[in-house]
Order: sequence, then structure tokens, then C-alpha cells
Amino acid sequence: MMCLATLCVFLVAVCCYDYKDRRIPNYLLIWMAILGVGWRFWDQGAPGALYYLGQAALVMAFLYLFFKIGCFGAGDVKLFGATAGYLPAGKILAFLLCSLLIAAVISLMKMWKKDDFRERMGYLAGYLAAVVKSGSWRLYMEDRKERQRTGICLSGPVLASVLLYLGGVY
Repeated sequence: MMCLATLCVFLVAVCCYDYKDRRIPNYLLIWMAILGVGWRFWDQGAPGALYYLGQAALVMAFLYLFFKIGCFGAGDVKLFGATAGYLPAGKILAFLLCSLLIAAVISLMKMWKKDDFRERMGYLAGYLAAVVKSGSWRLYMEDRKERQRTGICLSGPVLASVLLYLGGVY
């Protein structure tokens, strides 16, 4: 349980950077991973450390497509991977879904507040139509500044999802 408390402290620090600078420092993610591997090694030996690394790598590989098309930043993918390594394998899918559901609610509230829901959904529909027509993926919101303006930080939803896990919600 102490390692999950440490994870939450790291996630709060990650949120501070992410919401302030719109980026997540690699050194925080590396320390999160080192402590996660160390905790698993201490608790379960070498198989536990490999278990952590395997879970983190699988989650990052799964989310790489979202990075490749511009939906997630590289830091977000690494954050999901480093965090997933702390959780039991049976809870990772729930963690991912819960985090993304929280992010979706935040995104909907942001679109409602800015009154640009129709515009954003029109852009998404146009993007999906272009992907279907061309038969290949392309970068979503090619303008980086526009992507940052309309995107949300995923570190907050990740922290909220971990807190829900600790509270026994999933």
C-alpha cells in the first residue's frame, strides 16, 4: 500500500507539471518506473520486476497508436505505462477505461464551456471520413498549437483513476 501512496505523490507532481507546462518531465516518469520496479522486486523478486516492466511495456505498446496519430502525447503514453505497472494485471483495463472516461467527461465539459461542441465533432467527423476514404491513418489536428489549445491533460484523469482504484471503486 505504501508504494501506491508514493505513486500518488508522483502523480500529483506530474499533474503540477502537466497542467502548468503542458508536458511531463521524463525524470519523474523514470523515477516512477524505478520505484515501481524496485517495489515489485522487493515484494516478488526478479519475476515481479519483470512483471512490472512487461505490464508497462504492453500498455505503452497498446497506446502507441494514439500517440502516432496525435491523440496522446508521448508523456501521456509513458505515464499510463509507468502507472499501470503498479496495478494488478486484472485491473489495468479498468484503470485505462476509467482514466479515459474521466478524460472524456472533462473534454465534454470543456467543449460545453467554450460552446464549440459542434465545431469539435465536425472536425472529428471530417477526420474520420478522411481516414476511411484514404484507408490510412494520419495525424489528428496537424496544427500542434491547436491540438494543445483544445486538448486536455491526461495526468489528472490518471490520478483520479488511481484514487478510485485505491477507494475500491474498481
